[in-house]
Amino acid sequence: MSDHQLADWRTHALKLESEVNKVVVGQQTPIRLITTAIFARGHVLLEGDVGVGKTTLLRAFTRGIGGGYQRIEGTIDLMPNDLVYHTYLGEDGRPHVSPGPLLSQGKNLSVFFFNEINRARPQVHSLLLRVMAERTLSAFNTEHEFPHMLVFADRNQVEKEETFEIPSAARDRFMMEIPIFVPSDENIMESLIFDTRFHNVDKLVEQVSQDVLQFDQLNSFAEVIQQTVQASATLRRYALDLWLATKNPAKYGIQIQGVDINRLVVAGASPRGMAMMMRAARVNAWLNGRDAVVPEDIHAVFYETIAHRLVFSPVYEMRRTEIARELLSKIINAISAP
Repeated sequence: MSDHQLADWRTHALKLESEVNKVVVGQQTPIRLITTAIFARGHVLLEGDVGVGKTTLLRAFTRGIGGGYQRIEGTIDLMPNDLVYHTYLGEDGRPHVSPGPLLSQGKNLSVFFFNEINRARPQVHSLLLRVMAERTLSAFNTEHEFPHMLVFADRNQVEKEETFEIPSAARDRFMMEIPIFVPSDENIMESLIFDTRFHNVDKLVEQVSQDVLQFDQLNSFAEVIQQTVQASATLRRYALDLWLATKNPAKYGIQIQGVDINRLVVAGASPRGMAMMMRAARVNAWLNGRDAVVPEDIHAVFYETIAHRLVFSPVYEMRRTEIARELLSKIINAISAP
């Protein structure tokens, strides 16, 4: 692929961001990170309170890249089969079966949003994780493929009753966990309350230009980015040092107030996690017009690709978000960048 084609795709990627930023205001950083995940072809956990615009955000992106959008709500009584098919009584009084959210779009499924995934049972998580990893599903004696699907999942982090926390091995399947917060700018906050155009999600999403990108070309183009954007030997050494620091932060002189740093980390980032970090860093470099990864590209995705993979001692788990952010920030500061 020529440099001209790479630049042309970049122009379309930046247009997609611009279109989404028109309808989801005050979320430039999450929008850039979701764009990065789309081009790195990685699944995403979304972190944020109810009503911060996660659904609007994903619907806007789906309109911009094309393909099908499906959403399912995590509930205590949700069963694995509910992702695959629905049963109902027809007008003839007989039971009938219709495709569920995973099958209804077929190969055109582009974005699958699992809201409050931790309300669903582990059996449901297991099925979803298998589909995420293999992008296939056997049902009705047929092998169904989802070659273009990205899964986005949101966790209810306030209520603990009737929830099933996602285990660390399952979290590791997600490329990123992206925080989405209420914008702190008071003008934006006022607009979200009083500007009625933000109150009708359907009309809001319709303002996004359709098919800015072609969802069924993203897989092949993503591989071009990974093959084109280079990482020097010194950059690779830097990434390796960051990885080692997540496993043994005390060795690098890192201290966190109120935390026994020698007992904090049970497991650092996984090999899969570091590989996904580099995939995301290459995309960030490309979005910024570079053909080689620099430390700033790693910094731009480091927290989102690594924090949810860290396993802390149980005594620190209740504060994991706060501790993980401080730990990773101190790792960045402690390791000399090339």
